[in-house]
Amino acid sequence: MTRLWLIFAQTTTVCLAALFVVATLKPQWLPAKGVGEIVPVLQAPRPAAASAPSAPAAGSRTDSYHEAVMRAMPSVVGIITSKQVRAPRNPFLSDPALQRFFGDRFSDEAQKAASLGSGVIVSSAGYILTNNHVVEAAEEIEIALPDGRKLLAKVVGSDPDTDLAVLRVQGGDLRAISFGASESLRVGDVVLAINEKLVRRHPHVFGDLEGADPQAVKRLWASIKAEEKKARAARREAQGLPPEPPAGALDGVPGALPALGRAVKLQERAARVGFDWPDARQVLDKIEEEVAELRAELDAGDPARLADEVGDLLFAVANLARHAGVDPETALAGTNGKFTRRFAHIEAQLAHAGRGPHDASLEEMEALWQEAKADERR
Repeated sequence: MTRLWLIFAQTTTVCLAALFVVATLKPQWLPAKGVGEIVPVLQAPRPAAASAPSAPAAGSRTDSYHEAVMRAMPSVVGIITSKQVRAPRNPFLSDPALQRFFGDRFSDEAQKAASLGSGVIVSSAGYILTNNHVVEAAEEIEIALPDGRKLLAKVVGSDPDTDLAVLRVQGGDLRAISFGASESLRVGDVVLAINEKLVRRHPHVFGDLEGADPQAVKRLWASIKAEEKKARAARREAQGLPPEPPAGALDGVPGALPALGRAVKLQERAARVGFDWPDARQVLDKIEEEVAELRAELDAGDPARLADEVGDLLFAVANLARHAGVDPETALAGTNGKFTRRFAHIEAQLAHAGRGPHDASLEEMEALWQEAKADERR
C-alpha cells in the first residue's frame, strides 16, 4: 500500500512540473480558459499600408482634437455611485458618563456617500468601460446619458490591477464609440507644440531669467501671450484667412468651476485691465452697499430679486477674500468644519441632560455655542 501511494505521489509531482513548464514556455499549447459573452465593438477602418506617414493636407490642422471630441461625446456618460459609510461618532459622545447612561445610543451613523465619474459606451448592447476606482464598493450605480436619460447599471467585470471595470445597462438607443487604429495616430506634432509652448512661456523656469518676483513673472506671461496673438494674426493674414474675433478679458474662464472660485477668476481677469478696487476697504464699502440692498429686498419679498442680491453680496465677499489673499473656498470649508464642531458640542451638552436640540430654546443653544467658541480659543 505504501509503495502504491509513493508511485501516485511521484506521478502527480511529475505531471504538475510538466504542466508548469508548458504553461511558462508554451502557454498556447494549453486549452483556452472559458470566457463570458463576447462583446462586439466598432472599429474605424485601418489606414492603407504605407512606407511612411503622409504629410497633412495643406490648411489642415495637426493640433486640433475637435473632430475626435465631436465623435466621442455622444458615447461619453456620467457615472454617479453611492454607498453607505459609517460616519465617525463625535468625540464628545464617547464620554464615559454618556456611555453609562445611554449605552450605544449615539453609535456611528450610516450615511449615504455619493461620488461622480465618467465612462464610455463601448457596445450598443449596454456595455460601458470605466475605471475600477470609480465603481469600487459602490452599492448603487447610475448612468447619466448625453440625452438626459438616467439608467441603473451593474458591474459585470473588473480588474483592479489595471483599474478597469465594465458596467452593463439595459436601455435602447445607446451610441457606442468607434475604436480607431492606434498605428494611424499622429501625436508627435501636438506633443512637440505643447512642449515648445511650455518652454516659451516659462523663461524663469527653463530659460536664463533669474530673480524675477511673482508680479514680474505675470507681466512677462502676459507679454509673451500678446506676442503669440500677434504671430497668430500674422499667420492668418498670410493664409488669407479673416482675423480672429476679438477675445474679451473674461474669455477662457471655465464655466464649470465652483461659483466662488469662478468669481475670483473673473475678478482677477477684470483687474488685469484696471477694473478693480485699489483698496480692500473700498470692497468693504461695496459689501455694506450690497447688504443695504439685500435688506430692502427682504422687505419687498420678491424671491427673484432677493436671489439676485444674495448673489451680488457673495460676489463682493469673494472679491474681499481675493484682496485679502484668502481662498474663499478654503475659508468657507474651514468655517463649515467649525460650525460642525460647535454644533456637536451643543448636542453633546444637551445629551448629558437627556435632551436634544429640539427640546432646547434658541437662547440655551446660543449659550452652549458661545461656550464651545470660548473653549476653542483657549
